[in-house]
Amino acid sequence: QVQLMESGGGSVQAGGSLRLSCSGSGFPQRGYCMGWFRQAPGKEREGVASIYTDGSTASYADSVKGRFTISQDNAKNTLYLQMNSLRPEDTGMYYCAAFQTRRPWLCDYGEYLYNYWGQGTQVTVSS
Repeated sequence: QVQLMESGGGSVQAGGSLRLSCSGSGFPQRGYCMGWFRQAPGKEREGVASIYTDGSTASYADSVKGRFTISQDNAKNTLYLQMNSLRPEDTGMYYCAAFQTRRPWLCDYGEYLYNYWGQGTQVTVSS
């Protein structure tokens, strides 16, 4: 059973950086899509970035390209989201998620495919 837990959220000023981490019991080592999602107050949850467990097919939402980097350290059983040049519009609850698949190209097809979710970590960016 995969259980995920996020950490690393906090409050920063615009232009600052944060690194989110996701780890937990049964952490996926291979054959999984891993993703980061976020939900701002009053808005629907949206995909931020995704990656396959072999490190391939990293994908990003247009709004974070060039600023965020998703990565995975299998030795530490941890998924990361490095967030630089943060903006107030990046504020929200950030979730990591995973689903098992042999098809890496599905990683950015939508959150409905993800069946393992963490409880989220709050990121607040002030102007």
